[in-house]
Amino acid sequence: MIAVDPKPLFAVSPHLYMQFMEPLGATDSSVEAGWDYEINDWREDFVAATRELAPQTMRWGGLFCRYYRWREGIGPVAKRPTMRNYVWGGIESNRVGTHEFAAFCKRVGAAPLMCVNFQGDGFQTYRNKPEGDRTAGPEEAADWVSYCNDPDHRERAANGSREPLPIQLWQLGNETSYGRGGFTLDETVKATIEFSKAMRGRDASIQLIGWGDRGETAAGRGLWAAELAKRAGEHIDMIAMHMMGQSPIRKDTVLRGYEYQKDPARAWEELLELAGRVDVRLREFEHAIPPGDSSHGIAVTEGHLSLQPHNANPILTEWLSAAYHAKSLNTYLRHGGRVKICTGADFAGNRWTVNAVMMQTPGKSSHLLPVGSITRLFRRYHGTHGAAVTGAPAALDVAATVGIDSVLLHVLNTDFTSPVKAAFRVPGRRIAAGVVHEIAPAEARAYADTQHPKTFEPVEKTLAVTPGAPVEWTFPARSVSAVILTTLKEANA
Repeated sequence: MIAVDPKPLFAVSPHLYMQFMEPLGATDSSVEAGWDYEINDWREDFVAATRELAPQTMRWGGLFCRYYRWREGIGPVAKRPTMRNYVWGGIESNRVGTHEFAAFCKRVGAAPLMCVNFQGDGFQTYRNKPEGDRTAGPEEAADWVSYCNDPDHRERAANGSREPLPIQLWQLGNETSYGRGGFTLDETVKATIEFSKAMRGRDASIQLIGWGDRGETAAGRGLWAAELAKRAGEHIDMIAMHMMGQSPIRKDTVLRGYEYQKDPARAWEELLELAGRVDVRLREFEHAIPPGDSSHGIAVTEGHLSLQPHNANPILTEWLSAAYHAKSLNTYLRHGGRVKICTGADFAGNRWTVNAVMMQTPGKSSHLLPVGSITRLFRRYHGTHGAAVTGAPAALDVAATVGIDSVLLHVLNTDFTSPVKAAFRVPGRRIAAGVVHEIAPAEARAYADTQHPKTFEPVEKTLAVTPGAPVEWTFPARSVSAVILTTLKEANA
């Protein structure tokens, strides 16, 4: 029995399902591979695949933002300077900048989120590069807000956009606490307040995301979220963390290289174990924010599996990886009272298997990897408010949302070999109709590639609803489903 209490618990964030785009230099051409220089625009196949993915939010930045100077990516293309990509290698053309990114977001229906240069996250190395000072302070970030959002901004109009872009979501830096040599916690708090005042001085309506993940504190290594909320909470709306370092737990893991191919069932078990750590991390982060503080949402602005070979493990192209992806996405939704943004993968590229979208280069073909297909399914079918699952078979991992007259379920059958049959129950409601959108490959190692781009297309099936009989469904082994139940209020409820 899958039982759901239809009482709305929290509003599901309109920015929940996020992807992020970052110029990754010589490592993975996430931006350059997506740009078609023949038509001087985004690749049509890339735009089409992203529309299928349907991200609610798209983030620009990452480590790249520590040395990104936004003005280099605006104005006449021929006059834009190139820049060295210090983290990812190679030279960036700046052909894609603020206007191009905002236009892409508009075409795919995503809200843009800009990650600003937060004084290089405090890393002094970026102040003294041969190319000059690559860090930027509050004023430069504020100028970027004005450029994007000021209705009467002359420079933006001169560059071809009379109307505001506009951009409401902004993140201050990226992974500020990671590594040695960057800002301390005290310096981060101070800079957060300075940047917020400057940026909101240009547009008070913007939403700001500060950094609160693990770093050095006065008491040793710990989360920064509590102190950031306490000392700079009035200046930010969300606190960011990254769900990185999701590496194998077992010493004799099969999740390195091609070892998983010898024992797919064992790999499935290990991936479920890894997904369980997402819940542990989120609970730790929630508890770190001061008790009673419900004003600050959690923004997981990056996150993916960390398997060897780094960023290129072949299991991520196969359905086996659904164990981690579906369970972790369900976890984010269950924590949706606090989690306002979640990220299950890098966005797009032509080499990395941690991406949601894979682009063939050279070529004109883009397809979704398993994480992209699952994200698309869950993104398409969810309600407006979270709801509690009060009962479910042990093998089914279920997250629930509700609409006006509907209950929507995201279901992962964690059983590797057996289907699981379950009846649906919604107290006080009668199930009048139902539809299941199901991804259930016959083979655990089914995969997506340029020759098989539609392997993980969901199949729509209708639930049998007979008056007086239980409404039931059998979830195939290793399947991921979105269930939509149309419900009517019972007369005696």
